Amino acid sequence: MSAQPVLGASQAVDTPYPDSPWVVLKFGGRSVSTAENWAIIARLLRERLDEGVRPVVVHSALVGVSNALIALLDAAVAGGETDEKLAKIRAQHDALARDLGVDPAMFDERFAKLAQVVAGAKLVGEVSPRVHARVLANGELAATELGAAYLRSTGLDVTWLDIRDYLESSTLRDQTERARFISARCDFSPDKTLQQRFAAIEGVVLSQGFIARNADGETVLLGRGGSDTSGAYLAGKLEARRLEIWTDAPGFFSADPKAVPSARLIKSLHYREAQEIASAGGGILHPRSISPVRASGIPLYLKCTAHPEWEGSVISNAPSDDQPQLKAISHRTGITLVSMESMEMWHQVGFLADAFNVFREHGISVDLISTSESNVTVSIDMAQNVTTRAAIEALAADLRKLCKVTIINDCAAITLVGQRIRTILHELAPVLEVFQEHKVHLVTQAANDLNLTFVVSSEHAYRLVQHLHGLLVDKFAGGVFGETWERLTSGAPPAKAAPKPWWVKKKAQLLEIGAQRDATYVYDRETIQAAIAALRGLQSVDAVFYAMKANPHREILQLVHDGGLNIECVSPGEIARVLEVLPSIDRKRILFTPNFAPRPEYEEAFKQGVWVTLDNLFPLTQWAKSFKGKEIFVRIDTGQGRGHHEHVRTAGVHSKFGIPLFETDELVAAAKKAGARIVGLHAHTGSGVLNASAWLDTGRQLLKLLEKLPDVRYIDVGGGLGVPEKAGQPGLDLQALDAALAEVKQGCGGRALFLEPGRFIVAQAGVLVARVTQTKGKGDVQYIGVGTGMNSLIRPALYGAYHEIVNLTRLGKPATELVTVVGPICETGDRLGSDRQLPPTKENDVLLIANAGAYGYAMSSRYNLREPATEVLI
Repeated sequence: MSAQPVLGASQAVDTPYPDSPWVVLKFGGRSVSTAENWAIIARLLRERLDEGVRPVVVHSALVGVSNALIALLDAAVAGGETDEKLAKIRAQHDALARDLGVDPAMFDERFAKLAQVVAGAKLVGEVSPRVHARVLANGELAATELGAAYLRSTGLDVTWLDIRDYLESSTLRDQTERARFISARCDFSPDKTLQQRFAAIEGVVLSQGFIARNADGETVLLGRGGSDTSGAYLAGKLEARRLEIWTDAPGFFSADPKAVPSARLIKSLHYREAQEIASAGGGILHPRSISPVRASGIPLYLKCTAHPEWEGSVISNAPSDDQPQLKAISHRTGITLVSMESMEMWHQVGFLADAFNVFREHGISVDLISTSESNVTVSIDMAQNVTTRAAIEALAADLRKLCKVTIINDCAAITLVGQRIRTILHELAPVLEVFQEHKVHLVTQAANDLNLTFVVSSEHAYRLVQHLHGLLVDKFAGGVFGETWERLTSGAPPAKAAPKPWWVKKKAQLLEIGAQRDATYVYDRETIQAAIAALRGLQSVDAVFYAMKANPHREILQLVHDGGLNIECVSPGEIARVLEVLPSIDRKRILFTPNFAPRPEYEEAFKQGVWVTLDNLFPLTQWAKSFKGKEIFVRIDTGQGRGHHEHVRTAGVHSKFGIPLFETDELVAAAKKAGARIVGLHAHTGSGVLNASAWLDTGRQLLKLLEKLPDVRYIDVGGGLGVPEKAGQPGLDLQALDAALAEVKQGCGGRALFLEPGRFIVAQAGVLVARVTQTKGKGDVQYIGVGTGMNSLIRPALYGAYHEIVNLTRLGKPATELVTVVGPICETGDRLGSDRQLPPTKENDVLLIANAGAYGYAMSSRYNLREPATEVLI
């Protein structure tokens, strides 16, 4: 056994094959989608050649292409538009080819054949698993052809291989046809024949992840994220020195860093620990990719392509510290629970065998199991099983022959992963209070003492992970942990320099304001006007309504009106505020959208002459006289909520908003009986949405209702336009939004299309500046206290919202301290930011909390009888 220092001496581990010539490098979709990353890849390959090893490269399709190909097939089956979707996929490849100095004509034949397959699917109106696999394979094939061409142009000797000639899938017992083609598995035992074939190839070997062939020569897929598994299969077959997986993150973290910026890198793990984290939703690594390297003891390195200098995670059989240690909090969504109940199962020999035989017959594997005398509940990972709701219902129908069956959909599993979990349960007990207000459907503790899992409704998962990590942050300490995600990324310059926020340019003015009061909300006029102009530039929208609940400041309302926007209100108080500031406003530029409001509010709004939106049948059926002869909007629950937190997802069964689609016929009948005319359709699925397709989906749902509602003249697809939370994050693509809305507009038949953003207009325009009152250290935790807290800004406590925090007084100074910023409110949850990197901070320094222009002062209170921050527009 020999140590290998090539990836850093601090992470060198033994390999069972020190004399092997092979090193397998797998690159993810984001890693192969920019010219900058390809230059890094070329450098990494030269380093491996200089090391004296033979690199075998496996990589994914370009980022987003697999999803785009699935959407292409969905459109074909639905008889929808496919040419434009295919053209966008081609354009993405062509653009990267030009950036790499490669002729895009290399794709002509491949995309011509792909167009023929899509046309065939559109003709027959269905896509078999075989066709699905063939189409998706084009993503990897096209990307690797491009990658090989570029690397050759840099002077590297590269041989492109079709991996399907080298990896053959195995047929598993009771595997469904769909799973055989969409989630196939291959043998990974050492293969001397394969080693000889590769040895005969000169230079760098480059091939595809994600795909293989079955015994009949048909293309199969290895499941989503299967490129990791491809790399592991090849490493096992080649008896490689090591497997390197390069992606957009350097390894496993103590939590999902996108949800928890204070999550810490885990520098080393045993295979079994990595398996637990990956299986529990660790995200960075496909769970199936660990077994092939574990079987041979091949070390697996996780690294960040854009930053090879960063430390990563190494997974090996090196003995880990046997001390009890919590290592990660992971979560998986897409979990379905099957609860089987029968009094007859108690002491009945063979009941479980009979029940699980039904699962076997349906080709569905179970994950977690919990039992009692009369109940057995199991979880099913819908993604890993490649199954559907219909398949689960068929399973339930057969199980009902044995017992009472209850299906619980839309669940999430939150897992605490670590070493000897049982011995630290007493330390975790206070933390479990976080579940007090959330129904826990199932709890399991792993037999191997490596995890403790709670299954809850998926809407709570994101917030619970954030909360749990915050409570357990002191557990993520010691030599096994590296830097926080926030510290790593704060030291990494973005690929493209982002414009400096307005508050950097106006630092002096803000410091002057901050010196006058303990805390002040400051809004920037120019930033608000720029957001308004951007929305007015949307060609597909006929009118934009500002959701004033985001910020009802009088001067902002005037800016909104002067910018040509209309106003959406949710209470009589908001209507009164609008009429106070804008007494001459056309009342039809005001949209009133109440929720569970009393009858007089509707009647007063009708009297004011503003548009009124109904979001429940009750007022229409019980107060019919109030609606007689009125033209109204109705708010539809499209059934799918979106957004950055469950509290802002305003559609779906767990949301109180809107009339569900299945009540449409009752709505039509109730409106007719009351003598009301439905002239507007409205839907709003949530806040903080950054995917333009969300409004396309909403629009499509509303357009389907027009046949039943012929009087409709207005289609309102809601708001929820997201803004980036952190520096360097991409924002909402307004061009993509305009294109999505254009598709909705085409189906409107001359009807007006409305949009109603709130946060998008004011969030980035507002900051909260607060003076530092005290600093404090408690062990390893450092606190900075400021002159206001959750009484002024409750979003961090309520949503777990992230707001960038900087020391404005010392802006530009090295951020060398890890601190938690708190306010003066008598609540443990009065935290404005946890584990933030700031320069050494002193009393009377001014801290700035960014993105605070929306739902800041508007949601403030006088809790503890402390006045909230004042407001200033500059």
